[in-house]
Amino acid sequence: MKQFLITAAGVFAGLVLFLVGIPFLLISMAAASARPDATPARAVLNLDLRDGLTDQDPNNPLAAFGRRSMSVMSVIETLRRAENDGKIKGMLIRLPEGGMEPAAADELRLAIKHFRASGKPVLAHSQGLYPSGVVTSTYLVGASSGDLWMQPGASFQVTGMASEDVFFKRLFDKYGVKADYEQRYEYKNAVNPYLHDDYTAAHKESTLSWMGSVYRTSLTTAALDRKKNPAALQTALEAGPYLAESAAKLGLIDKVGQVKEAQTALLAKAGDGAKLVDFDDYMHAVRDRGAGSGPAIAVVEGEGPIITGHDGVKNPFSGGSTIYSDDLSDAIYAAVEDKNVKAIVFRLNSPGGSDTASEQILAAIRAAKAAKKPVVISMGTYAASGGYWISSQASAIVAQPTTLTGSIGVYGGKFALGPALSKQGVDVRETSVGAPYAGAFGMGQEFSASDRAHFAGWMDQIYGNFIARVASGRHLPEARVREIAKGRVWTGAQARQLGLVDEIGGFYQAVDKAKALADLKGEVRLKRMTRQTSPFEALEAALGVSATSVRTLAAAAWILGDPRAQSVLDDLADERLRGQSHTSVMAPREF
Repeated sequence: MKQFLITAAGVFAGLVLFLVGIPFLLISMAAASARPDATPARAVLNLDLRDGLTDQDPNNPLAAFGRRSMSVMSVIETLRRAENDGKIKGMLIRLPEGGMEPAAADELRLAIKHFRASGKPVLAHSQGLYPSGVVTSTYLVGASSGDLWMQPGASFQVTGMASEDVFFKRLFDKYGVKADYEQRYEYKNAVNPYLHDDYTAAHKESTLSWMGSVYRTSLTTAALDRKKNPAALQTALEAGPYLAESAAKLGLIDKVGQVKEAQTALLAKAGDGAKLVDFDDYMHAVRDRGAGSGPAIAVVEGEGPIITGHDGVKNPFSGGSTIYSDDLSDAIYAAVEDKNVKAIVFRLNSPGGSDTASEQILAAIRAAKAAKKPVVISMGTYAASGGYWISSQASAIVAQPTTLTGSIGVYGGKFALGPALSKQGVDVRETSVGAPYAGAFGMGQEFSASDRAHFAGWMDQIYGNFIARVASGRHLPEARVREIAKGRVWTGAQARQLGLVDEIGGFYQAVDKAKALADLKGEVRLKRMTRQTSPFEALEAALGVSATSVRTLAAAAWILGDPRAQSVLDDLADERLRGQSHTSVMAPREF
């Protein structure tokens, strides 16, 4: 009876998925994949930055169902195409109320300035700027528009930057928890909140250094775009907060008005019959993934923590980003083997991760260079620790002035929970064979003197490897690298002065550098090498067995009697055919 009930429950759950979940998914996919309406003859793009930005598009096409956001890369690529589109007459930007990631703001600023240089007006509208995150970066994006509006009565609070850390040591002491970590060296402060109850001198120095660099860069850049003296702008901003009307009188913004008024003003500039077009719709209508033949620059993308292995689409609805060393290195090797690829631009946005995974990716970069294909790193918001390990031996490194990079160091250790558990009547005992170090990472107690010596020696070797790779790749003496390393985070502007970065700029500056290194002239197509999971593969991962997936989808489409669902099945079939065939002749369906 028990087994019958379990089986019945399973069948019921399957029916619910079959009759409700799958049809809903198909309809959602149909709506998402529907071709956008044709761009009107006179259009103004509506770029809404209030939902936040990732650096890169997710590889998984189903990840978008759990969130609303665009990527920095998709925005700047779309703006390059919009510049040459005669139908696009201007752009409205809706600014977030809080801060933006500084390097993302820098990248958007470059794209906006390039768009404006084509003679098309840009207007940025704000409903308030509040001291949350790096709000100076949001202001920087608004300033780059050349026409910054704010809603009547809105708050203008761009007074500086603040960072807050929570320290746990006293809590750990209270309960008998010991954070037992080794750091290489004093600036590698990721675990400081577990080891101390306040900032160490090195921690404070490092944090103030990069924050000060980001702040100065943001203010100087905004002042340049607002045609103001940087010192005068800083004084005016720090005397706030203000309401919109006061900010306008001080010349911090251009005009006070509702968003509807801003839309009307831009549409009037665009001409009779002009319409507002959602940026996301236009982006999907004109997206070009680098099809074609002839010389190309490969684009490889990586975002998130760096780990070993490959993705495998284990969670088809996951929106998180991770750099898997197998996938990333395979993409680079594919570019090496592609005879049309003459250089590689590696867009990297990572705070670090496994040294082993980082070394695997670095080996692929070395292979590309050995094959006479230059590799240029384009750093996003972060390219630190393992991210810099990967970058260290590239042909060239291009970073934004506010990119956080460096952090040439290593840390590791454990939490010793034995004493804390003992107070609750829980005892931890250990049994092991072999060397005593086999049990070094047990949670029952701190490292013994012998274990610590072995562990510290291992950490020294990893740190030494990191130093050696940076010294070799950047053509610096090891003594100099050790002096500027110690786990310290630098901004791109600081790293440029230290010789850790070659140029300050964004993605397209990295493309130009790659063209120069490969001696390529004129327009060169960009070819993406990072694997994109097809909707078919993602659904197979969601449903399990491939054949079952196909039958379930077909049955669901039949039950629904919905032509949109059937259209999705047709698209998936096309996608699968393209994915399985090296050569195929495909024609688009008209209906």
